[in-house]
Amino acid sequence: MDTTIALILAQDGITTGAVYALLAVGLVLVFAVTRVIFIPQGELVAYGAMTIAALQAGQFPAAAWLLAASGLAVFVKDAVAWLGPQRAALAPGFALRSLLANVAWPLAVLAAAWLLPLQSLAQPLQVVLTLAIVAPLGPMLYRLAYEPLADASVLVLLIVSVAAHFMLLGLGLVMFGAEGVRSQPFSDLRIELGPVTLTGQGLSVIVASLLIMAALSLFFSRTLAGKALRATAVNRLGAQLMGIEVARSGQLAFLLAGLIGAFSGVLIGPVTTLYYDSGFLIGLKGFVAAIVGGLASYPVAAAGALLVGLIEAYASFAASAYKEVIVFTLIVPVLAWRSLTTHRQLEDEEE
Repeated sequence: MDTTIALILAQDGITTGAVYALLAVGLVLVFAVTRVIFIPQGELVAYGAMTIAALQAGQFPAAAWLLAASGLAVFVKDAVAWLGPQRAALAPGFALRSLLANVAWPLAVLAAAWLLPLQSLAQPLQVVLTLAIVAPLGPMLYRLAYEPLADASVLVLLIVSVAAHFMLLGLGLVMFGAEGVRSQPFSDLRIELGPVTLTGQGLSVIVASLLIMAALSLFFSRTLAGKALRATAVNRLGAQLMGIEVARSGQLAFLLAGLIGAFSGVLIGPVTTLYYDSGFLIGLKGFVAAIVGGLASYPVAAAGALLVGLIEAYASFAASAYKEVIVFTLIVPVLAWRSLTTHRQLEDEEE
């Protein structure tokens, strides 16, 4: 391996690592707020990539039907609660908010996808429509699968995540088929820097990832909703005592994770060919980065994601048949170290 190849591999590793960093941040956010290891985030990545590819091909996005069906299921759940004995405990405007979020929004998205000239839309509008279709699936999944088990153990929530992953995987095959897709790049720009060629697409991925993480940092530090999420992540009971609705915090965390997952799919779609089941491996690499951060630290998770991207890039050159094994082996020493350093704490908690 000479210097030129090393620089090219570093560029590829940083580009893919930027996407993994977004996923790692989403996983850390969801786990900190709800104690859910959000395995289905990988499916949202695949849904985002395949939805925007369908829009660019002028095809009606099948995920819009899933959005409408999920919204209807959540609205029925809310209607049963509103009409039952729990009505007095519900917040004012509960029924109206549910109607707008779970019925009106999916119907508006369906109408837009049906009436708009999808193929001739400007690419930013195609991205916005993709996010409008895929991102709300996150909080809807939380309302249907996780919220009824909010007080369950982490193991039970993990089992639910595995079940949700397989459900979304099967739905992805039904909606998108088994063929792979690749969306159009954001930019055809090419910059020659000595032996390295920087592409507009790669720069777009890196810049977009940095902007999103900066926006999330401002959201957590400057907005009331962001501070509520941080409080819920630190101490759920304390947040409840201070008047923070923990259930609403869970919905917001899943919405942000849905946005991150869908946008990650949009970013990675032009880089590689994706299939309905490609999101699982991508999500697992984000999970490895999140584990490096202890499922608690956003900066460490982002740094771990860059490490994962670089290891994957160099492993694909040195031993392409074993690159996945090499990447996932990274989790072993991290888990061993954390097990040794937190063993006493876990024993104290069990007592």
